[in-house]
Amino acid sequence: MTATLVAGCLALATGCGTAQPVQQASSVTPAKPPVVSNPVTSEPPKGPKHVKATGNAINVRKIRFEKAKAVSKGKKLQLTWWSGVEPCTVLDRVKVKETGKKVTVTLYEGTAPKAKNMSCIMIAVEKTTTVKLKKALGKRKIVDGAKT
Repeated sequence: MTATLVAGCLALATGCGTAQPVQQASSVTPAKPPVVSNPVTSEPPKGPKHVKATGNAINVRKIRFEKAKAVSKGKKLQLTWWSGVEPCTVLDRVKVKETGKKVTVTLYEGTAPKAKNMSCIMIAVEKTTTVKLKKALGKRKIVDGAKT
């Protein structure tokens, strides 16, 4: 058995060390690489991806947002949250309920209809959207409707 094991190792060791012959350079100019419309880079995206509600998602559910801040002199709210990749995870709609003391915002996400029979990768994407308020935020409290 030991002799068979040694013989097998020698065969592998000698077979791995063979070099391939080097081809001579030709005078033909190599073809240009194809142009890729959406190249993948090793750099992370700068800031969250801005998205708009699609209104046609399936399997819709409430999701929590991470941040909410007033913009445009308090007349709009910019919401930021973590989500999945499109079209597997899309923003369906945003519900805003305003009272004199608080503004309740609820984000709804689902799957785009075209991704119904698609395999989806599980990767987190930071997303943001902006919603208009009927009245400037002022001193009202922002409430996440997905937490209630």
